Amino acid sequence: MHEEYSAIAASKHSIRNTIPARRGLITDRNGEILAANMPAQRVVADGSHIKDKAAQVAEVAAPYLGIPIAELTERLAQPNNKYNVITPNLEEDKAIALKKDLDKKGLRGLYFYPNSVRTYPNGAILSHVLGFMSRKNPSDEVLVGVDGIERSMELQLHGEDGFRHIEHDRAGRELVVYRGQEKAPRHGSNVELTIDMALQSILEAELENAYRELKPDTAIGIIADPKTGEILAMSNRPTFDLNNLNAAKPDEMKNRAIMDMVEPGSTFKIVVASGALNEHTVTEKTEVYCEGGRFLYGGRILKDHHGYGNMTVEQILIKSSNIGSAKMALMMGDDKYYEYVRRFGFGERTGVALPGEIPGLVHPPARWDKLTITRMAMGHSVAVTPLQIVMGMSVIANGGKLMKPQIIHSIKDEDGQEVYRFQPEVVRQVIPESTARFVGKALTGVCDDGGTATLARVNGFDVAGKTGTAQKVNPKGGYMEGKYVVSFVGFMPAQDPRFVCLIMIDNAKIASGLNYGGLVAAPIFSRVAEKTARYLDLVPTAPSMLPIALSEPSSRKVTQ
Repeated sequence: MHEEYSAIAASKHSIRNTIPARRGLITDRNGEILAANMPAQRVVADGSHIKDKAAQVAEVAAPYLGIPIAELTERLAQPNNKYNVITPNLEEDKAIALKKDLDKKGLRGLYFYPNSVRTYPNGAILSHVLGFMSRKNPSDEVLVGVDGIERSMELQLHGEDGFRHIEHDRAGRELVVYRGQEKAPRHGSNVELTIDMALQSILEAELENAYRELKPDTAIGIIADPKTGEILAMSNRPTFDLNNLNAAKPDEMKNRAIMDMVEPGSTFKIVVASGALNEHTVTEKTEVYCEGGRFLYGGRILKDHHGYGNMTVEQILIKSSNIGSAKMALMMGDDKYYEYVRRFGFGERTGVALPGEIPGLVHPPARWDKLTITRMAMGHSVAVTPLQIVMGMSVIANGGKLMKPQIIHSIKDEDGQEVYRFQPEVVRQVIPESTARFVGKALTGVCDDGGTATLARVNGFDVAGKTGTAQKVNPKGGYMEGKYVVSFVGFMPAQDPRFVCLIMIDNAKIASGLNYGGLVAAPIFSRVAEKTARYLDLVPTAPSMLPIALSEPSSRKVTQ
């Protein structure tokens, strides 16, 4: 009897087979699948079963696996390696065909176990937000999230793998009667984003058109709900296809909305206007003398595009006066102005659940020279991220509150039970509602006749917003001649904002040379905002800008 059991033991061996957990889905706020799993097979070689047939097995398997025959032969010729993972994710149809081919030729030693491949139905759309998966080390069998939501929500998405102890006989067949300990996997949770793919598609299309026509270095767009902090859309150009990572360049994979530092230009003027009003440094009726367009301070001349005299805070914002903004900051003083820059969230990470976010760069007053405060007031000598600009403008749109941006809407476990639901999170009250309301009203003038962003207007709606035009910083010092980062950030409807949107274009190639936020970024905002309003079914709040016929049309032929 002992000899009989010894013979059985000698004829089989045990393998601890991993039962992979099913990775959770990623969806938009309406349930549209953004990241899913495609059935695949893990291919494992047992060298003790392949024995001297490595070359024959390799010749059959190489075309299916995409591995050169010589390389595969070497990997298979390991008689002492009984669990040699050849590939963790072979497409299901290829695995089935390979098994049939091996069986047909009577070759054994390759075993197939259920697994899955991550797939992204929309390819390059939302790629910087979703992120992707990879192996931490080349020898790792398991893929993990290494960027975007795939990384930040890895713990929730991954779940916990199970395992099963199985026995094979010498022919490679599983001995079910000897199946040992088994633990079922705990499948990953599904993550629902705040993203609305309808709005994402609108933003993607407009950014893509701008990227092709203007040929900028980069283009960035963000749409958010200013009242809740929910990010509804986020897009970058250049971009990359999540289903073809081998073709992606490192520069294309950077989420510039949270990782680029830029001088914001005049979009930053909302900070000094809000701070000066709230500190009663100025009132709504205070007039600031703008020196006729040339202000000598600290041995340098600060200029406006036009020569202005006395201007109220509202007029300073509408005309985007550098001198008026600088003078208000000087009246506030270094420490108090710096306090408001920080209160608006600049110089610190927003806390959005995306990896790689940077805090920007805001030097404390101890490191300023005499001119710094005047430069900073008009959006220079400070570096911020595009998302920080959006959240800063949201302060004006929502009644003075700095919101934490949210990208996760809810999390559901493998049984579909909701285990987390997004709640709006107020970071702090930056300014009173009354101050925010006044600044917001002034920003509607930016888009009216005489403002710097008439091209941002949307028919039937009041738009509030601010242009930004900043000369590109030269990494070696100073600024790049003729290269600008231009932007427009605005919200609508101005009276009761449903969304805030930023468009930022870096170094557009403009034949006329007129590379300004009001001429380049504002029209893109207008198109995005118009389509967004239509999708959200917003009721018009302002008179139509369409021309009205004052008499019966003439029967004469109209020429164009």
